[in-house]
Amino acid sequence: MNVTPRRLLTAALAALVMGATHAETIDLSTPEGATLANRKVQCSTVDGKPVFYMWSGTAWGRRAGEADKMLFRVTGMNVRTCGTLEDPVRGTGWRQVSREIMVYQDPRTGEIVDEWENPYTGKTVKVLHVENDPVNGRPNYPRNAEGEPAGRFWGQPSGDQWLMNVTVPLFYHNVLQGDYQRYVGGAYHATEMFNFSGPLEDLTDGDRDTAQATVGWVRVAQWLPWMEMQGRDGTMYAHAIGRKLSGWDELPDILKTYIEERAPKYKEPPPVDDDRKNETSWTYFLKMVEGEELPRGGH
Repeated sequence: MNVTPRRLLTAALAALVMGATHAETIDLSTPEGATLANRKVQCSTVDGKPVFYMWSGTAWGRRAGEADKMLFRVTGMNVRTCGTLEDPVRGTGWRQVSREIMVYQDPRTGEIVDEWENPYTGKTVKVLHVENDPVNGRPNYPRNAEGEPAGRFWGQPSGDQWLMNVTVPLFYHNVLQGDYQRYVGGAYHATEMFNFSGPLEDLTDGDRDTAQATVGWVRVAQWLPWMEMQGRDGTMYAHAIGRKLSGWDELPDILKTYIEERAPKYKEPPPVDDDRKNETSWTYFLKMVEGEELPRGGH
C-alpha cells in the first residue's frame, strides 16, 4: 500500500474530528487545519454535539429627514451542530445545521411584546418573533473538486487572539412578491455583518473540540412584513453582541422560557443530515399568513 503524506494528513485530521486525544496543534496555514479551525468556531469537532450561540442588542428604524427610532430590544439564540463529510478528492470536511430564535422586546421594560403600536403608522400589529428552522450551511472542504488547496481560515491571528469578519450581502426573490420581480424590482435586499473573536490558543488546541467565541452582529434590511409598512420608505437595522455558550443552561431566562412554552424543538439542533430548504423571516411570515395565524392584510 502506497501511503502518501497527503493520506497520512487526511487520516490524522479524520481521527481528530472523531475526538482523538493528545492531538497536535492545529496549523491555520494548511487547508486542513484552516477547515478544522473554522468548524471549531462555528460548532464542535464532535459530530452531533449541540452548540449554542446567543446575542442581545437593539433594533432601530431609519427614515429620511427623521431621527432614528429604537423600536425594540432583541435577544436571540442559535443552536447548531456539525457533521463530518468525506470526499476522496476534497478531503475531510464538515457541514453545519442549525435553527434560531430571536424575540422582540419592549425598549424600556425588556418584556417580550406580542402586539406593537407601529410609531410610523399608529397601527397596532401582531409581532412575529423570529423562528427560523432550519438555518443550514454549505459543505466546507479543505480542497476543491480538482484536489487543489482551497480551505482557508476565515479570520486572522492577532496577538493571542483570533479575529474574524464575515459580511453576507443578501439579494434574492421575495416570497411575498410575484413571479416577475426580476423585471419590476422588489427583491429582498439586506446585509448581515458578523465579527467573531476568541483566544488563539483555544482555537489551535487540537485537544479541544470547540473554541470560545464572542460575536458582534449587525443586520441592515427592509421593514419586516408584519410591521405593515405598506411600501413606506426607510430601513430597519439591528445591532447586537453575544457569545458561544457552554450549553442550554447558560441561555438567558427570557429565551429559555420562550422556548419551553412556545417552541420546544429549539432546545436541540436539526439532525446532521437535514436537507430541508432554509427558513427566513419572510418565508416564516408567509407560512403564518397561509396558516391564518396572521391576517392576510387589508386597509
